[in-house]
Amino acid sequence: MNENLKPISDAMSQWERECLQPTLERRPERKEEFRSMSGEFPVNRLYTPLDIEGHDYLEKIGFPGSYPFTRGIHPAMYRGQLWGMVQYSGFGTPEQTNQRYKYLFSIGTNRLSMAFDLPHQIGHDSDHPLAKDEVGRVGVSVNTLRDMEILFDGIPMDKTTTSMTVNAQSAVTLAMYIAAAEKQGVAPHQLSGTIQNDIIKEYAARGTYIFPPEPSLRLITDVVSYCARNIPRWNAISVTGYHFREAGATACQEIGFMLADAIEYCRAITRRTGLVFDEFAPRITFLLTSHSDFFEEVAKFRAVRRMWAKIAREWFGAQKPASMMFKFLAGYAGATYTAQQALNNVVRGALQTFAAVLGGAQICYPAAYDEALGLQTEESVKLSQRTVHIIAEETGVTNTVDPMGGSYYLESLTDRIEERTWEIIHTIESMGGALEAVKKGYYQEEIRKSAYEYQRKIDNGELVVVGVNKYAEEEQIPYTGHVVDPEVERLQIQRLHQVRQERDNLTAQKCLDELRRVAGSDENLMPHILDAVRAYCSIGEICQVLREVFGEYEPGGLF
Repeated sequence: MNENLKPISDAMSQWERECLQPTLERRPERKEEFRSMSGEFPVNRLYTPLDIEGHDYLEKIGFPGSYPFTRGIHPAMYRGQLWGMVQYSGFGTPEQTNQRYKYLFSIGTNRLSMAFDLPHQIGHDSDHPLAKDEVGRVGVSVNTLRDMEILFDGIPMDKTTTSMTVNAQSAVTLAMYIAAAEKQGVAPHQLSGTIQNDIIKEYAARGTYIFPPEPSLRLITDVVSYCARNIPRWNAISVTGYHFREAGATACQEIGFMLADAIEYCRAITRRTGLVFDEFAPRITFLLTSHSDFFEEVAKFRAVRRMWAKIAREWFGAQKPASMMFKFLAGYAGATYTAQQALNNVVRGALQTFAAVLGGAQICYPAAYDEALGLQTEESVKLSQRTVHIIAEETGVTNTVDPMGGSYYLESLTDRIEERTWEIIHTIESMGGALEAVKKGYYQEEIRKSAYEYQRKIDNGELVVVGVNKYAEEEQIPYTGHVVDPEVERLQIQRLHQVRQERDNLTAQKCLDELRRVAGSDENLMPHILDAVRAYCSIGEICQVLREVFGEYEPGGLF
C-alpha cells in the first residue's frame, strides 16, 4: 500500500470498529449485497482514495479536450456550447411530419432526428403487401424523392442538422436527402447531419435488415467513402449500442458490442475504400442509451470515451485528435418507460438526461412520457423538451466541466466498466471480429441471458420499478393521445402511383438497369443510387434491384 494512504486505511478501520459496526448491530442494512442495476458490479458501502490506489491521473483522467478524453471531448464543454437538443420524431404522411418538425423548432429543438416507418426501413414501398397496416405507423412514410421534398418544405436544409435512423437502405435515404436539398439549391457540401448506417446490430438486436452481411457492409463502406469525399460535414455512420441495451444487454455489453462493431467497420472501410483512418474517423459518431442506474451510466460514458481514444490511436494509428474523440448521442431508455403511471416517465426521462449530460453527451433526446402508450402528442413533446431546457438553464450543471470527475466511486466504477468491456472486446476479437461473433450467435446469446436476468429481478422484486412491482395501483390506462389515421396508407399509395405516372419512366428504368450492373461490380453504388432517386425511382424499386443482385437475408441463415 502507498504510504500516503496508510493513515486513511487506519482511520477507516477505526471508523468501521467504532462507528459502523455498532450502528449495523442496531440497524442492519436493507440488503446483504448492493449491486449496480446491470448486476455486473457489487457496490461498496463507501469509496475512498483506497479504491483508486495507483490511479494515474494523467493516463486515466487527464483534461477535457485532450487524450484520453475521459472528462469530455471539448476543453470547455457546456460552458462554450450546450448539447444538441432533439426529439426523435416522424409519423404519418410527409405533410404531417413536416408540421411536427416545424412545431419542434418552435418550442426549442435545435436539430432533427427522423423516424421512418417500417416499410421504408426495410426497403418496401407503401403499396407492397408487407407494408399493409404499417404505413406511417412508427415513423414517417417516404417512398420517393417527392415525399422527401414535402417533408422539408419550408425547412432550409443548409441551416438544419438532421439525424436519420436508417440502416439497411441508408444509402437510398441519404440519396433522397441530398436530392431534396438540391431542389432547394443546397449543395451537398453545405449539408450537415448523421445517418445511422450500422447494420451489424440489426442482425443481433433490432431486425430491420434486408441483405446478407457482406453486401450490407459494402453499402456501408460506399456511403462512408462517398460522404468523406463529397459531404464533408456529414457523419456517415453512427455506431449504435442503444439497441443492444434496449434488447436487454448490460451496460458493459452495450459499449463492448458497439466498440467491436466500430472496429469491424473501420477495418472494412480502410480495406475497401483506400481511405486512411484519419480521413473518415472524425465523422464517426455513436448512439448510446442512458439507463436508470445513474452512476453506472455516467461511468459508462466516461469509460467508453477513454476506450475509443485508445482504440483509435493504438489500433488504427490515429494522428488527429478529432479521430480519437468519442462523439455520442444519448437517448432515453425506452425499456424503462412504463404504461402504468405513465407520468412517472417524466422523472425517469429527466434523470436519464441528467446522467447523459454529466457523462458529457453531445446530443440528448429524452422521450415523451407517453411513448409507452403510443406516439407522442404535442403536449408531451413540449414537456420533454422543457425537461432538457430546465436541466440546461436552471441546474448549474453546465457551469463546470465534468463536475463528477474525481468522485472515488465514479472513478472506481469507470475503471471497472472499462476492464469488463475490454474482456468483451477481446472475446469478440478471438472469434474473428464482430461479424463473426454475430454469426456464431455470441451477441444474441449474451443479450438473451442478460435480458432474462433483468426481467427475473423485476418479477421477484429485487429490482424495483415504481408503479409496476412497487407502489402499484389498480388503474385503467386511458389513452387519448396521437393515433395515426388509417387514411395515411391510402394517401401514400395514391401519391406513389401518381409519381410513377408523372416521371420519365424510360429514364427511371435506365437508372435501375445501371444500378443493377454496378451492384454486380466493385464500383461505389452511391452515385448510381443518387441518379435513380433523382429520376424518382422509389425506395422499393431501388432495393428490389439490390435484392436481386445481393439476395435477401433470411433469419436463422447465419446462426
